[in-house]
Amino acid sequence: MDNFKKLSKSKAKKSSDANAPVIDYQAKLAEHGLTREQVIATERKLAKFANTMDSLVRVPFTKQGMGADAALSTIPLAGDLAGLALTSYAFVLGRQLGVPAHKMTPAVRLALIDMVVGIVPGIGTLLDIFIRPSRKTLGIVHEHLHNEYGITETMHMDRPFLHQSLEDKQRSRFGAFWHNPIIAWLYLHIPDLLGLIVIVVVGWGLWAVISWLVSLFGNVTGFG
Repeated sequence: MDNFKKLSKSKAKKSSDANAPVIDYQAKLAEHGLTREQVIATERKLAKFANTMDSLVRVPFTKQGMGADAALSTIPLAGDLAGLALTSYAFVLGRQLGVPAHKMTPAVRLALIDMVVGIVPGIGTLLDIFIRPSRKTLGIVHEHLHNEYGITETMHMDRPFLHQSLEDKQRSRFGAFWHNPIIAWLYLHIPDLLGLIVIVVVGWGLWAVISWLVSLFGNVTGFG
């Protein structure tokens, strides 16, 4: 009986999906005078800005980081006002992509909180690691682009600088080489590969040190 109910629900869901209206994403893009390439390029620009402002240097093993916004907050009041002014650039880019003003409200509110909290010496700079209005704006914009324009790719926002560099290489006379999926994947994942090498080297170093200490202990105590 339970299986029959599950099957009925599954059929109903498929029927609902089949009857769902088809969204004309190209028409929506044209409505705002945009192309898919322009949207991706602008979102990548926003991602570069967000990385610079909020996570230029990441805290190891976390997604938290520090950027220009945290550095500016070390300058009392003037730095916080400058940070707020710079963060407004993220809002401008979002609006260029057709994101309604009301959707940007949470990010604007976070930017104002960031400015007020940043006035507190020391503590404000520390909290800047967690209050990231530019990253919040990027998240809001990407959700809008996904829903309104059907853009689901994330590589251009996850690795904006490398993505831009790869695109430039693909336009060069060696473009055929850089268009190779394997080469492109390896290039975009350079940070991951370097991180893996560092982990392997550190692991090997720890193993070598522990082995040396065990050997030394055995020689000194005679239990070797």
